[in-house]
Amino acid sequence: MTTDGARAPRILIDGEPRDESPLPHIWSRCIGAGRANEALRADWQRQFAEAVKTLGIEYIRFHGVFHDDMFVYRESYGGGFGPDAPLPSPVYTFGYVDKVFDFLLDHGVRPFVELGFMPRELATETETVFWWGAHCSPPKDMARWVELVTRTVEHWIDRYGLAEVREWRFEVWNEPNLVPHFWTGTKTEYFQLYEQTVRAIKGIDPALRVGGPATSVFVPDDRYRGESEDRSAMRETAAATDVDALDWRPVWIEEFIDWCAERELPIDFVSTHLYPTDFAFGADGKAVPITRYADATFDDLTLLRKLVKNSPYPDAEIHVSEWSTSPSSRDFIHDTVFAATYITRAYLKCATLADSISYWTFTDVFEEGGAGIGPFHGGFGLVNEEGIHKPTFHAFAMLGRLGDRLLLAASDGVVTRDSRTSAVSAVFYNYPGDLALRGLPAQSSYPATRALAERGPSRRIRHSIGGLEPGATFLVEIVDWEHGNAAEAWHRLGAPLNPSRAESAYLRQVAGSLLRFALTVPGDGVLRLDVELAPWAVMSLRQSA
Repeated sequence: MTTDGARAPRILIDGEPRDESPLPHIWSRCIGAGRANEALRADWQRQFAEAVKTLGIEYIRFHGVFHDDMFVYRESYGGGFGPDAPLPSPVYTFGYVDKVFDFLLDHGVRPFVELGFMPRELATETETVFWWGAHCSPPKDMARWVELVTRTVEHWIDRYGLAEVREWRFEVWNEPNLVPHFWTGTKTEYFQLYEQTVRAIKGIDPALRVGGPATSVFVPDDRYRGESEDRSAMRETAAATDVDALDWRPVWIEEFIDWCAERELPIDFVSTHLYPTDFAFGADGKAVPITRYADATFDDLTLLRKLVKNSPYPDAEIHVSEWSTSPSSRDFIHDTVFAATYITRAYLKCATLADSISYWTFTDVFEEGGAGIGPFHGGFGLVNEEGIHKPTFHAFAMLGRLGDRLLLAASDGVVTRDSRTSAVSAVFYNYPGDLALRGLPAQSSYPATRALAERGPSRRIRHSIGGLEPGATFLVEIVDWEHGNAAEAWHRLGAPLNPSRAESAYLRQVAGSLLRFALTVPGDGVLRLDVELAPWAVMSLRQSA
């Protein structure tokens, strides 16, 4: 074992010493899940425990802490077959929430707390979105919302300790710009909700960390300029022949910062959601799908960092509290090796641009539109409902094995060193050159994704890594079209809607069957890497224990 305080071996990449720089593991800082109640399921908990162990997840964010199925806010007894007698005053019960948060903390993971949605008995409008009927409205009584937040945060401090809760993040609401689905009020009403919420939490302890506005996507038009969405402002975007030439801007963030600064309200972090696919409504009222190019997330974060740095809150953290190739839980790209390559490339390019980029989500146990239809249905997850690994799971595992010091940043991957052990590791990928950095359009069926497998060409990865111990063994793992591609194996089985136990066992075996081989460092201490990567392949190199 070696630490930075001791003399680390001198590593040469391609015959030259390299200046090191930090490589934040932004992919593991936070990850998403559907809603709090799903975390009570045994299968969800098994899959999460595996994700924590294998992927190194540090925080998790989900909807619905205050939804009715968590039973936090009670104005009546809930009589079942009997009368639902009202209570003299609201009661706050945290039994279900405690089970979820205890489980998370027992596994070493902290909550990134999304404060929402509105309990039915406090909501001005109910069942505004999702199969499970989230209530996404301003409260009937702001004072009771403030009391709900206050009682909840005080409960967490009593249960887990102030020092622990100070490490959490409290995000006010989710995507309030998406009216009427996630918010039935106006922009100003959301800002007022933030004001009351941040004052309440900071009144408990000024060191608790609060932020927002958790708005969805960047846009190149004025659809969100007013108090609520204006679809007529999208028409030019819908008609654009080159959407990447448009001026994409964050939603509500500049106005949010100005509004808070005028009122001297704290912002500990700015949060938003970045999806590189979206839609715009044309002049005929029809939605036109939009796919931005592969560096859209990098460009958006570069702009956001500049805006925050030049704002009255230059030290505010930046959290992308949702991110994926698309915001659809029925986009079959999510199940594919194509998504694995896309996210690997994006995470490595954006590693220093934000404090977290939370992948949405770690599991297909996710019921916004109800349970998925079939084992591979385009769900967001890194694993499907049965826990079968998708190629994206392997990509996350490969990224997780990287060190925290960057030795080489190439156009097709990175070489790193671990500052604690000096172990060298690398990840390389082949995002096909003939795509010319075009993005991945969402697809409504698995067969529609398969045309991407024909893209190319292959890519030869050639590097030398010197300064290694002669005789050391390095392991290579590759996920590509023919290895670790469970959705393709399912397709070749005839896409059974309800796989048999034998079929599920076969798919699980395919999912784990990556291309693996070992390389030995010769006597001169130089590992010569020469590997042909097929299109869409992602490769990990790490030293054997």
